[in-house]
Amino acid sequence: MSTNTTINAYAATSAKGSLEPYSFDPGPLGPEEVEIAVSHCGICHSDLSMLDNDWGMSNFPFVPGHEAVGTITALGEQAKGLKIGQRVGVGWTAFSCLSCPQCLSGQHNLCAKGQGTIVGRHGGFADKLRAQWPWVRPLPEALDPASTGPLLCGGITVFAPLLVHGILPTSRVGVIGIGGLGHMALQFANKWGCEVHAFTTSDSKEEEAKKLGANFVHNTKRDGALDQLAGSLDLIISTINVPLDVPGLLGTLAPNGRLHVVGAVLEPLPVPAFGLITGQKSISGSPTGSPSAIDQMLTFSARHNIAPVTESFPMSKVNDALEHLRSGKARYRIVLENDLA
Repeated sequence: MSTNTTINAYAATSAKGSLEPYSFDPGPLGPEEVEIAVSHCGICHSDLSMLDNDWGMSNFPFVPGHEAVGTITALGEQAKGLKIGQRVGVGWTAFSCLSCPQCLSGQHNLCAKGQGTIVGRHGGFADKLRAQWPWVRPLPEALDPASTGPLLCGGITVFAPLLVHGILPTSRVGVIGIGGLGHMALQFANKWGCEVHAFTTSDSKEEEAKKLGANFVHNTKRDGALDQLAGSLDLIISTINVPLDVPGLLGTLAPNGRLHVVGAVLEPLPVPAFGLITGQKSISGSPTGSPSAIDQMLTFSARHNIAPVTESFPMSKVNDALEHLRSGKARYRIVLENDLA
């Protein structure tokens, strides 16, 4: 099916600018494209980074939003496995080539020609969103559309390491940061069956971390906090975007343990060679996950009643919502409810 339409959105015309109403013609629907009527869209810290052009790859006018939930309104003639009216979600990625070795092996999120939903494209702070069909994922009925959006980016970001690294229910898993990513990582690791260790710099978060699934909470500002864990953890997922004590963290890992980075730290990581060699340890990172991994994450979330902790704003108050996130007040994720006419 081919269609022309006008999309009403909120866009910034310059870096760090306010979002203002913006309408555009997306052109005919591509053969592999799906058009979605957006009901809700989460706000991720990556939206702020792209709005501010921190990564130097933003195009303006810029429409943020890559944690979109809605229903399908139109399908390209080559779109597969979906139907009109189906409830779906779209995360960080909106396109991959489907023909490279990465795509053919099921690692579509590593496609060199992949396109981010808000990188060179207009995102989900809008009444409609378009994406290639493999990245438009059906949502289990048990998931609430008002809180599901953050699972599609933040959720898969912290779920994927459990899949990629073959984490067992007997593993000991640490999570650095109890925030937008970390609070979901605690839930996933707990329901996976792991012994879960939360790392924080605030005693005030201890009780909530335990409610979210942490078996143990460690304040890394206290002397000796890392020393007490020497040689014990199989995986540490770092969700923060500030410098890490890499030597100290490597010391907490068991033999063959891994420090896995998903927080976008801009400063180089200081990695001591002997910290890796001794105990055959590793440092790695990952970008979100494949369509199949997203499906597994959504099914796991529905089965185990996992949901992000969210605050809601109407989309017309998007600038207030962005300022709430920018000021560090969000607990823990913000979801916009579409009130565009």
